[in-house]
Amino acid sequence: MSELTLYLAPGTCAMAVRIALVEANAPHQVRLVDFAAGEQRSPEYLAINPKGRVPALVTERGVLTETPALLLYVAQRFPAAGLAPLDDPFLLARMQEVNSFLVSTVHVAHAHGRRGSRWADDDQAIAAMKAKMPQNMRDGFAEIENHYLAGPWVLGDNFSLADIYLFVVASWLESDGVDIEAFPRVAAHTRRMLTRPAVQQGLII
Repeated sequence: MSELTLYLAPGTCAMAVRIALVEANAPHQVRLVDFAAGEQRSPEYLAINPKGRVPALVTERGVLTETPALLLYVAQRFPAAGLAPLDDPFLLARMQEVNSFLVSTVHVAHAHGRRGSRWADDDQAIAAMKAKMPQNMRDGFAEIENHYLAGPWVLGDNFSLADIYLFVVASWLESDGVDIEAFPRVAAHTRRMLTRPAVQQGLII
């Protein structure tokens, strides 16, 4: 089996893919993309991912991008790891529902606090997005707290990719000015995740 190459930056959503690869015991190597140095905009990296973002996963069949797609790829390529309920259409859809909410709503709210220039050129509009960001993050995590944690894991008793993705996105709360302890289930989930050996290893890059 060919080794995969994951391009990531510490603290980004790409860390979810890294943890998934470790959980799956998948042969892979990690390449760091230095955002502070603008490496994501270098010709060399843009040749790999023209979007200039992470993650990017180089496979023997080509490059894949976008976190939810890469997570599902890992689960399907390494099914023995049991990272997704591949034989249960309802639970698989529920997992993807949570992952879709994280990428399309929560991650976007987070980005409004840091990269408002993606959505507006007006300084006042950008400042307004930044000011609104903590509330939007609280609203997103209230939804997760109340509706998207069915048990110790997102899908109840079954650990899945959604747990990995939620863990990474929840790690942004402190820097977003939101107290994770305001969401007891989410906070307990984070503590539970930190006890997993693959998570501990995956955070080391």
